Amino acid sequence: MIGRMMGVALMVHVVWGIPCSSAEPSLDRAAQQAQQRVVKVYGAGGIAGLEAYQSGFLVSPEGHVVTAWSYVLDVEPTVVIDDGRRFDAKIVGFEPSLELAVLKIDASGLPFFRIEQQSTVDWGDAVLAVSNLFGIAAGRESASVMQGCVAAKTTLDARRGTFKTPYRGPVLILDLIANNPGAAGGALVDVDGNLVGMLGKELRDATTGVWINYALPASALRKTIGDIIAGRLTQSVDDGEPKLPRDQAHSLASLGLVMVPDVLESTPAYVDEVVPDSWAARGALRPDDLVLLVNGRRIDSQRSLREVLRTIDRRDGVALTIQRDSEILPIQLRGN
Repeated sequence: MIGRMMGVALMVHVVWGIPCSSAEPSLDRAAQQAQQRVVKVYGAGGIAGLEAYQSGFLVSPEGHVVTAWSYVLDVEPTVVIDDGRRFDAKIVGFEPSLELAVLKIDASGLPFFRIEQQSTVDWGDAVLAVSNLFGIAAGRESASVMQGCVAAKTTLDARRGTFKTPYRGPVLILDLIANNPGAAGGALVDVDGNLVGMLGKELRDATTGVWINYALPASALRKTIGDIIAGRLTQSVDDGEPKLPRDQAHSLASLGLVMVPDVLESTPAYVDEVVPDSWAARGALRPDDLVLLVNGRRIDSQRSLREVLRTIDRRDGVALTIQRDSEILPIQLRGN
């Protein structure tokens, strides 16, 4: 069961093949409560027909949504809540090393999950995975619910090249088929409906080919979520921030960067070419690198990248955080 299988997403009236009449009443209540707090996230599709949807969950009554950070968020996403209402969402911030993002929708008085400081589940405990598995829930349809248990509590370490993910830390290995398309960012809850984890993205063991089902413990995400919401982790670009004269400020040309064609309203900051013997070349940037942060400022488009560079003196070094395939890397750009 830990290995990946293409299971069928079951709705609220059935929990992993167990009719509600024969299931514990608390599981039914927990499933219904969780579904009110889980949302569907729609955005950009990936290459080769990758799905353009995933899951998320509410963590404040003011519409803060936690979800998995992925290519789906390359454009401003749409969030659909349990009652079918649709909202344009803004990306408040993200933490690439946790593969986590926080969105904000313009709503209030919403049901939400409280994130506890300590984990409330252990090995063998029953859990429910609630998500937009396979995109079955498009509007007012209930999110998918699957029942299983925690098979193990361990540490995921990609440094040995076993798994292609930037996340290194504690995980809950699940005895249920949770990590299929659309499930990333969904909620893992206990039998009382308390949030205990966020469903991770599809993950395959590079050496054995086995797909694992896992969740990141909510307690491990708690501080980061709070920091993002409070604006303590990364800052967005401020359009009103003073800019240096163009001949004094950094630019893509001064760094030796050529980006992919900027054809969308929010084209992601992917590198297309690196000019030889430039700051970018000496910093070992490569084509297809995605710029995530510049001097701690969140980069959500090529426009924001250009705006941030206008605030940095051309004589100063530039600190980048980039995504290269599944790795998150710090890059320091300096002159000769």
